[in-house]
Amino acid sequence: MGMTFIENILSKHSGNEIVKPGEIVDVEIDVRAARDFGGPNVVKNLIENNLKIDDPAKTFFTFDTNPTGSDQKYAENQQVCRNFARAEGIKIFDINIGIGTHLVFEKGIAVPGSTLVSTDSHANILGAIGAFGQGMGDRDIAATFANGSVWFKVPESVKLTLTGKRPDKIAAKDVVLNLLNKFGANQMLGYAIELYGEEIDKMTLDERITISSMATEMGAIAVLFTPSKAIMEYCEKRAGRKLELIKADVDAHYAKEINLDFSKFKQMISRPGHPEDTVEISEFFGKKIDSAFIGSCTNGRYEDMKAAAEVLKGRKVAPGVVLKIVPSTDELWNRCLDEGIIKIFKDAGVLVGNAGCAGCAAGQIGQNGTGEVTISTGNRNFTGKQGKGFVYLASPADAAASAVAGYITTAENIPKEPALFEKKESKISTTEKDTNANTVEKEERKTVFEGKVWIIAKDDIDTDMIFHNKYLAITEIDEMGQYSFDNLDGWKDYAKKSEPGDIIITGKNFGAGSSRQQAVDCFKSLENQVIIAESFGAIYERNAINAAFPVMKYKDLSSLELKDRDTIRVDIVNGMVTNLSNNKTTEIEKFSKVQMEIYKKGGLLK
Repeated sequence: MGMTFIENILSKHSGNEIVKPGEIVDVEIDVRAARDFGGPNVVKNLIENNLKIDDPAKTFFTFDTNPTGSDQKYAENQQVCRNFARAEGIKIFDINIGIGTHLVFEKGIAVPGSTLVSTDSHANILGAIGAFGQGMGDRDIAATFANGSVWFKVPESVKLTLTGKRPDKIAAKDVVLNLLNKFGANQMLGYAIELYGEEIDKMTLDERITISSMATEMGAIAVLFTPSKAIMEYCEKRAGRKLELIKADVDAHYAKEINLDFSKFKQMISRPGHPEDTVEISEFFGKKIDSAFIGSCTNGRYEDMKAAAEVLKGRKVAPGVVLKIVPSTDELWNRCLDEGIIKIFKDAGVLVGNAGCAGCAAGQIGQNGTGEVTISTGNRNFTGKQGKGFVYLASPADAAASAVAGYITTAENIPKEPALFEKKESKISTTEKDTNANTVEKEERKTVFEGKVWIIAKDDIDTDMIFHNKYLAITEIDEMGQYSFDNLDGWKDYAKKSEPGDIIITGKNFGAGSSRQQAVDCFKSLENQVIIAESFGAIYERNAINAAFPVMKYKDLSSLELKDRDTIRVDIVNGMVTNLSNNKTTEIEKFSKVQMEIYKKGGLLK
């Protein structure tokens, strides 16, 4: 029996002739990158553990989350990385050059069939060129910088085929929003998805990037496209050499094979709070907006800029509406300049930013204020992710059309006259809280824990809810605890009421979203002992394992009859949980061999 796409890549990079789902393999990494918010912690881990760089030629820093260096803490962190890079001979893609995951294939560094890790949770965007990219936390990246390889669990694969004709006006963003509507945030959790179909084969690089970049929002390891002839030619030209085409074997085995009718896909929009909460965009026609944003790693490509320009040419952004546009790389920015696209934007009243990630990770352009309604082409609209307002996700053409109309609409339904704002009383409310983190960190290697439980009966708790991106510049663990869950409705006072030794029990897909290590370390700061969830976001689970912080999965805990503040006993060796108030016991997933090895030595880098 043959291997799937991702199995073939991992086989080639692990030295194993055959790899199978569930196996843990040591994977050689061709491209090792750290960004400006994760980079300083990577440097810190390397220095504190006296680790050396395995291969500087394969190691990179990318300053894309704050490409102006306009935030003092970001500027300081960027300089930490610069100094380290100069000393170690590491290449830096400095501010103004663009998004790291785009630069690696634009510069011919990552190619079809290659492997890449980055502190960017959307590193799986490399699936667009048929490569394996993964976002990881700072310990993982530090280990990869030092060793050139990293452990990885071979995922199961899903073969997803879109049949029928692609409807007119369905942009690549609509495609992935339709997929999110179908599968939600966790039905594809932990799978590698291979996308097939006649219409898929026709997709351009820019379209593939849009779809692959939102694999993370589906909980998937990656969405992989078999490179077309045009993609291979592009990558060979960029790399300056002939490349081998790696793809799935014809007799590969899949955990699932799914067919969807492409002809039934609709123009979609994500409602604020969750990327997967998608509906037909027509349901929100007429919804007044304050601002619009076009860019990000998902929709910052040339074709996205061109689609926006076609809408904006000869038009103006509606009075009072702010439209911000940020191309993904400086090369694309200059192409837009040469072809007159930037002039179209400026004539329409657009704020154009220099290349970078823009609104994500508290970036320099694209944030919104309290109560502000934004239509965005970004990949995430988690509460607080792009600011304190309400963010709807849509395609570039529809975002541009909405900016012209002053309300949510599509490029085919722009009114002759824009909607104006009504005069109304402004209400601004702010809240402050005073919390103190317990900074004592215990490193006892015990295997049985007893503690009081907090039951957080929610699914898809993302890392912005756990540890908001506005705190990402924090590098000291003892400062992180006070911000735990301060963006999760109903639990914003968690840090204040949490006690040392507490245990968290929660639902599916805990830790969805970005690759930030702080979302694990904040609980270590509070001296929480264990997190037990029905499932975890893939990157979050890795980060916890590598930090020697116990995370465990369950199928059903109902027999324990648990309630908040019951005391439980957790045995990580045997996978048992006991409710000490009634002595009821049930089984949960015990530590894997790798998890136990890392836990016993106190962390991946110990």
